[in-house]
Amino acid sequence: ALPPAPGAAAPPGDRVRVAAPASRDAEAARRRPGAGAERELTRERVVRAAIEIADAEGLPALSMRGVAARLGVAAMSPYRYVGSKDDLILLMADAAFGELGYPGDAPEGWRERLEIAGRTLWAIFRRHPWLAQLSPLGRPLALPGLTVHADWALAALDGLGLDPATVLDVHILLYSHVQGLAINLEREAQIAAATGLSEEQWMDVQGPALSAIAGSGRYPAFAKVIGGLGEDGYDFRLDDLFELGMRLLLDGVTCLAERSRASGR
Repeated sequence: ALPPAPGAAAPPGDRVRVAAPASRDAEAARRRPGAGAERELTRERVVRAAIEIADAEGLPALSMRGVAARLGVAAMSPYRYVGSKDDLILLMADAAFGELGYPGDAPEGWRERLEIAGRTLWAIFRRHPWLAQLSPLGRPLALPGLTVHADWALAALDGLGLDPATVLDVHILLYSHVQGLAINLEREAQIAAATGLSEEQWMDVQGPALSAIAGSGRYPAFAKVIGGLGEDGYDFRLDDLFELGMRLLLDGVTCLAERSRASGR
């Protein structure tokens, strides 16, 4: 039997089944939230999405729900790969610290090796400012990605005649120099977002108060330095401070090593 013509009533007792267009099923599948993304989800993708959020918005903006939204999956899906937000942050840190490694042929000089260690860490913190916020020096993170940097620095100090405790002290000082400066990267971004003022604009606002302090006569050394800057003023650059700190630190290690050799250790 032929189907009724368009617009005609169906004969009594007959059932007319109208098949949905094939494209309608495809469209429904396409709109189903996270259907394809769920199948492609991995721990690595969860960690990478979380790093992207922390890089762009800071660690306080990170949430498991936000990671799921970024990946286009259900809110609880990341928990299949990561137990908690704290676990996720450790995985993020391990991955971030592991992004940059060291040359296979290490320079012979200890100073060159320590310079490489410091600049490698600085580059990583520059990429991921939130890393500097994770833990104080007294509570180091037990992460393979971070231990790579410690191992390189400790190997550089080997053979200088320093006792193990001093070697660790020097390594911690090197790391704290880098981390201490890097802490300001995310803090500056947060304050700029909260106040809407850049560093230059903030200094313009604070300028009159600082000038009054310098002109009060109570702080002669401060007034002398500020007055000596001239019209060009002072350009605050973390990269320049990093380089200066590295030179001073390495010069100090040189003196320490020479003193150790002179004492016959």
